[in-house]
Amino acid sequence: VQLQASGGGLVQAGGSLRLSCVASGTGTIFTISDMGWYRQAPGNQRDFVAVISRSGDANYAASVKGRFTVSRDNAKNTVYLQMNTLKPEDTAVYFCNGRVLVSGSDFWRDYWGQGTQVTVSS
Repeated sequence: VQLQASGGGLVQAGGSLRLSCVASGTGTIFTISDMGWYRQAPGNQRDFVAVISRSGDANYAASVKGRFTVSRDNAKNTVYLQMNTLKPEDTAVYFCNGRVLVSGSDFWRDYWGQGTQVTVSS
């Protein structure tokens, strides 16, 4: 199973970006429960941003609540992050995450995307 994130870029403060992350696995049958986003700025640890359950319940970090919206399309195994009113402190590499159960396995496992750079200029 692979997660592929996209949608990052350079934007001015106050602008918007939409990130996408698609989970795929050639010839693999799998189920995804929670999907989410984390971010890591240079010199910092990877921090939680948002998570959404398969049924659509979402939770956010305090720093992004009210500005970011996480959503998903279960049929497409895709999670989105709509980021509005961006601030320079939102600058980071954004990673998507999915908790996955591969058919035939007894264990859920976390998979990570490769990261996409978001840069917000002041």
